[in-house]
Amino acid sequence: MNPTKATTRRASLKALAGGLGAVAAQPWLSHGATPGAPTAAKAPQYPGRAKRVIFLFMNGGPSHMDTFDYKPQLQKDHGKKVNDDKEELFGSPWAFQRRGQSGLWVSELFPELAKRADDLLVVRSMTTDSSAHPQAMPQLHTGSFQFTRPSMGSWILYGIGAEAKALPGFVAVNPSRIFGGPANYGSAFLPSVYQGARIGWEGGNVLRESFRNIASSRIPLELQGRQIELAQRMAKQSADSEAVAAAEALELGARMRDVAPEVMDLRSETEETQNLYGLNEDSTKRFGAQCLLARRLIEAGVRFVELSHGGWDHHQGIKNGLERKCRETDRPIAALLTDLKRRGLLDETLVIWGGEFGRKPELEFGSGRGHNATGFTFWLAGGGVTPGVAYGETDEYGRKAVSNPVHVHDLHATMLHLLGMDHEALTYRYGGRDFRLTDVHGRIIHDWVA
Repeated sequence: MNPTKATTRRASLKALAGGLGAVAAQPWLSHGATPGAPTAAKAPQYPGRAKRVIFLFMNGGPSHMDTFDYKPQLQKDHGKKVNDDKEELFGSPWAFQRRGQSGLWVSELFPELAKRADDLLVVRSMTTDSSAHPQAMPQLHTGSFQFTRPSMGSWILYGIGAEAKALPGFVAVNPSRIFGGPANYGSAFLPSVYQGARIGWEGGNVLRESFRNIASSRIPLELQGRQIELAQRMAKQSADSEAVAAAEALELGARMRDVAPEVMDLRSETEETQNLYGLNEDSTKRFGAQCLLARRLIEAGVRFVELSHGGWDHHQGIKNGLERKCRETDRPIAALLTDLKRRGLLDETLVIWGGEFGRKPELEFGSGRGHNATGFTFWLAGGGVTPGVAYGETDEYGRKAVSNPVHVHDLHATMLHLLGMDHEALTYRYGGRDFRLTDVHGRIIHDWVA
C-alpha cells in the first residue's frame, strides 16, 4: 500500500473517531467532555513504547509443542511411557523449521505467520495457576480466579485512557459466553465506564455484527439530547463515579451513531487489503474480519482490542482440529502484522497471542492432548518488545517450564510497563484496600524490552 494513502486513511479514521458527523454536530454534544472525563487520554507514568494493545485470545489452550515449541526428544520417544506414566508420549504430527534470520522454530501449521518470525518474541515458558478453564481464563484476563476483578483492558483504560472520543476505549470482539463470560472484559469494582464494549459472541461473524444499544428509533433525537444534558448536570452535582459513567455512556452512544458504522465497514477497504486478511476465503474470512476490524479500531484511537477465536481445546481429534484452527487464523494474523507494519503502527501497537494454558505431551483419549498449566507458549510483537527472540524453555517434552518461567502476573506487569505504567502503582481503592491487576505479584521481564 502507498504510505501516503495509508497515512491519509489513518488520519481519516482518527478524525472520524474524534466525533465528526451529523450527530456530533448537535448542540447538546458541543459542551465538551462529561465532568471528570474518566476515559480521556492521560499521560503515562513514564514514556512507554506501546500506545495500544491487540490481544489475540485462542480460547481453549493451543498446543505449544505442535506450534512454536519444537521438542525433538518428544519426537524420538513417541509412543513410549516414561516415569511410570499411564499415557504414552505423543510426538507432534507436524514438521518444524527454523524461520527468518532469527531462526525461530515454527511449525508447518503456520506457513504465513512463519514469514513474520523476525517480528515475534516467542515466550516458551509461560505458567499459570490452574489447568481448568473456569479458573485459567479469568486469571489470564483479570489476574485472579478466586474473585471477580477488573479485566486487563479495563485497567489499561483506567490507567491511560483512550484517544477515541466517539468509540469505546476498550472493545471485546466475539468474546466467550462461558468460563467467566462478561467478567473477562468487565470492569468489576472499577467504574463501569472502563468496561469493554462487546461486539458479537464467540463463533459469530463480525461482518454481520454491530455495537448494540447505541441508538433508539423510538426516542426523538431532541429528547435524547435532553436526556444527555440532564445526565451531565446530575454528574456535575453528584460527582458520583457511576453518575459520571452514565453520562459518559449516553454521550458516547450518541457520538457512535455516525462513527461506529463507518469504522465497522470493512468493505470500504481496498480489495488488496481484504484479500490480504483472507476475506475472500471461507476458512479465513471470519477471523480475517476480526483482525481487519482490530486494525481499524486501534487506528481510530481505541486503546485495547481483544479478539477471541474458540475451539483450541483438543482432547481428541487434534490432527484435524488443530490444523483447522491454525488454517483459520494463520493468514489473518500474518496479515495483521504485515498491515500494521506497513502503516507504521506496529512499533506502537503491542500484539499478544496465546490461550489460557497449553497442552500435555502425552496422548489423551487416543487422539488428543490434555491441559497443561506448568509450561506453554505465548508470543508478542511490536510495542517495544525485542523481535526475533525465543525466551525461556520447557523440559525436553514440553511438560514444564524449566528456564526463565513466566507467570501470567509477569505478562501483565510487563505489558503495563511497555505502555508506560508501573504495575505496582496502578491501583484502585476498594473495600478498604488498594487493588491492582497483578495483586501482590508480578515482575517486569526486562529481557523482553527492546
